[in-house]
Amino acid sequence: MRRHVLWYGLAAGLLIVLLRLVEYRWLVLTHSFEIYGALLAIIFAAVGIWVGLRLTTPKVVVEERIVLRVVPGAVTHAPAADFSRDDNQVAALGVTPRELEILGLLAEGLSNREIAERLFVSENTVKTHASRLFEKLEVRRRTQAVQRGQQLRLIP
Repeated sequence: MRRHVLWYGLAAGLLIVLLRLVEYRWLVLTHSFEIYGALLAIIFAAVGIWVGLRLTTPKVVVEERIVLRVVPGAVTHAPAADFSRDDNQVAALGVTPRELEILGLLAEGLSNREIAERLFVSENTVKTHASRLFEKLEVRRRTQAVQRGQQLRLIP
């Protein structure tokens, strides 16, 4: 703190000496028109830049809509009544119950945010579980994970 005060004091002292050397009164009286013009130019430039940025910056409006449609004759994929999870595959892959739950929700087509809301966890937690699941299933995408999970009988 003392160092800052010392620097400010030195700077102020130097400015006072500089003003004395330049003869402040002579500068203002002799060049008053130029000083006035420079101040106006700075003010107009600042206002012009501000107005230009306000007018040209695009406003981004994000609107999210959920559209539900009933398609006549559509086939819904309900879990098969005779489905039984292959617990040997689950143990061999080291898939946790939470990862299985997330895989099931991925199969339903839910986003990370929707899964997080349904499981009452953060979106980052869902991403972590999903990435570990992708590593265990040796896939890179959500659709591949769902297909691989069905092939290995982890999900219906």
